[in-house]
Amino acid sequence: MDFRHERVAANGIEFHVASCGDPQSERLALLLHGFPECWYSWRLQMPVLAELGYRVWAPDLRGYGETERPPHLRDYAIEKLLDDVAGLIDASGAREVVLVAHDWGAVIAWYFAMRRLRPLDRLVIMNLPHPGPFEKVLRSWKQVRKSWYAAFFQVPRLPEALLRANDYRAIREAFVGAAIDKSRFPDEVVQVYREAAARPGALTAMLNYYRALVRGGGGDRQRALGYPVIDVPTLMIWGEEDVALSIESTYGTERWVRDLTLRYLPGVSHWVQQEAPETVNAMLRAWLRGETVPEATPVRAVG
Repeated sequence: MDFRHERVAANGIEFHVASCGDPQSERLALLLHGFPECWYSWRLQMPVLAELGYRVWAPDLRGYGETERPPHLRDYAIEKLLDDVAGLIDASGAREVVLVAHDWGAVIAWYFAMRRLRPLDRLVIMNLPHPGPFEKVLRSWKQVRKSWYAAFFQVPRLPEALLRANDYRAIREAFVGAAIDKSRFPDEVVQVYREAAARPGALTAMLNYYRALVRGGGGDRQRALGYPVIDVPTLMIWGEEDVALSIESTYGTERWVRDLTLRYLPGVSHWVQQEAPETVNAMLRAWLRGETVPEATPVRAVG
């Protein structure tokens, strides 16, 4: 399927949005990528959502890819990121919205659903825990070891230098090194992310998400607001071989989400929708049709 590439003004900046499906559809699937990705991480899900009748928008998030990069740390405060999502929904004019998110996009999506900035019909979360259970496991040494990079990213300039070193080798290793099925990340795929990270100012913008949440106090502000129960029907998909987030961080999510469907994918890494698109797409298709969501079957590591 060919994707359209559009410029969409929202929340005071201009977003690059890859899209497909009926551009007149009032049913929007808005896809939020993670770090260090871009819209391209959804390339294998976009046609499925279009077939289900959605107008599919996969933006490069603020600071990423071909979207504008505001210069200041405060420009990446979690409140700004939430307003970006609200602005994109408003710009679409859609009457029905399913929000699909992975990694950092899912940080935004969890808070967006909690704060009810705009009505959502459905929420899909991939490999990022709800902040409630995540705060509990953050007290464990196991999760502290996995989350070391978030603390390192608070250091000025050094993380950018290391990510840039050896022709952005760390960007490649983020995908290939963490993947179980490494064949899903051939050079031409990794090169897309390398080129996105190499754009002027992109690395600092990407790292500012972490810095604004921790050093900028965004996480503390959200914690002070509390975590009201999410009423939106939610599908949570979790690759069990996540090197950054423990499976224990998903336990108890049902306490914070009233209508939760949770599926684990054995033998699949953090990059779940790219590494196991067939399984993820089958789950998405069934859930959005109101059918029973299939369970995953263990897969054999490749490569």
